[in-house]
Amino acid sequence: MTDETTISTNQTAVISKNGLWTNNVALVQLLGLCPLLAVTGTVINGLGLGIATLITLVLSNSIVSLIRPWLKSEIRIPVFVLIIASIVTSIELIMNAWFHELHLILGIFIPLIVTNCSIIARAEAFASKNNLFDSALDGLMMGLGFALVLVVLGGLREMIGLGTLFANAQLMFGSMGESMTLTFSENYSGFLLAVLPPGAFIGLGLLIALKNVIDKHQSAAQVVEIQSSKPATAS
Repeated sequence: MTDETTISTNQTAVISKNGLWTNNVALVQLLGLCPLLAVTGTVINGLGLGIATLITLVLSNSIVSLIRPWLKSEIRIPVFVLIIASIVTSIELIMNAWFHELHLILGIFIPLIVTNCSIIARAEAFASKNNLFDSALDGLMMGLGFALVLVVLGGLREMIGLGTLFANAQLMFGSMGESMTLTFSENYSGFLLAVLPPGAFIGLGLLIALKNVIDKHQSAAQVVEIQSSKPATAS
């Protein structure tokens, strides 16, 4: 029982690290870049799309994992697309009903979640081959990793481009969000490049570069640790 618990814990840790960092959808796989670059003008826009994508990943992975014993390989891709499209349509209707103004801002990028390669890739590469818990966890961590990049990139672009943070928070949080906006300078005229598509490309490139630097330092530290743990050879 202890060995099984250890294996399960290790598997959970691997799946979590893979989705959040090692195989991050945006920073490593470089999937879903169109909505990532298009809607991250503010934190709230990025958060809205990130949550919608996360929910889609969790639900699609879970459903695919549940039906995989009865799913023939010849029809699996059309079935995956149908499942994802049904989930995204439901999310779009809910957003239109409860978060109408945010839905209008995100526009076409909500239904375009159906074409996000990362979602169908996780259904094919992971959910169709693993149990329900691992598949749901994989969807959660992949979605969370993507959402975090959306929020961080949106925050950077909003601070540099507009001089604010959490602008238009009321679109998601209602009247409670009206007091959430942080303004760093009343006289800030803004930096237009940051809120335009080129600014999104530059910001994403900087985030990818930062991740690569961190990975490089971690790899170097691991090498030093391994070398220091080796017993000294007798001369």
